[in-house]
Amino acid sequence: MGISIWQLLIVLGIVILLFGTKKLRNIGSDLGGAIRGFKKSMNDEDSKTENQDSLEGNDGEQPQQQAATEEKPRDKSPS
Repeated sequence: MGISIWQLLIVLGIVILLFGTKKLRNIGSDLGGAIRGFKKSMNDEDSKTENQDSLEGNDGEQPQQQAATEEKPRDKSPS
């Protein structure tokens, strides 16, 4: 005794009637964003541990971080 396709469609119809499609879309996008953020933080954590491992071979000295260079505005001469 499993769940048939008709039972799933009835449940889906009730959920759509209760919440509406706009709210379900928002819930889906929020859930997707949360999962995306979780994966990004996990990848960032992995890269931090790899960087710390490589720094240990550098006698404990940490490299200096360079500030992002700003582009100088270009002079526009009139034609």
